Amino acid sequence: MRAVVVVESMFGNTRQVAEAIADGLRPALDAEVVDVGAAPEVIDRGVGLLVVGGPTHALGMSRPTSRAQALQEAGTPDGSPAVGMREWLEHLSPVGAGVVTATFDTRMKSRWAGSAAASASRLLHRRGVQPLGPAHSFVVTAKAGPLAAGELDRARAWGAELAQLARTPATGA
Repeated sequence: MRAVVVVESMFGNTRQVAEAIADGLRPALDAEVVDVGAAPEVIDRGVGLLVVGGPTHALGMSRPTSRAQALQEAGTPDGSPAVGMREWLEHLSPVGAGVVTATFDTRMKSRWAGSAAASASRLLHRRGVQPLGPAHSFVVTAKAGPLAAGELDRARAWGAELAQLARTPATGA
């Protein structure tokens, strides 16, 4: 079974989390990380697990204006102001039966921060995609990062857990 981790990242923190999740998946699954701007709109038949993640902007998934502002603040060519997790999910072709999904985000630690992962999970659910479990959030210490201590270890552990769940017959994957 293959796993694809699609990631949107502006400052590099969410990309680090995606790579750590893929590292956790790899002992059990063939896993690759794909930037959202280059992600296919049709998921290959061999993919059994789709993991989607991005930063939380204004309580949910980013928008073109929030991405443009973040990229300007980051001062790097990483990321795409035109295509983020929201736009990619809206254009994603129906995901085949047997594919399970998981969503994650990076965000500041605050009860008012919102969650891009929860928003993405709801959007996938509305499109008929089976979630493997609840959305996960990974904490950044400031808008531009870095990640809080232990978050990459937590991401690797979550990736290993996802691999185990995805390979369980009850998931249908």
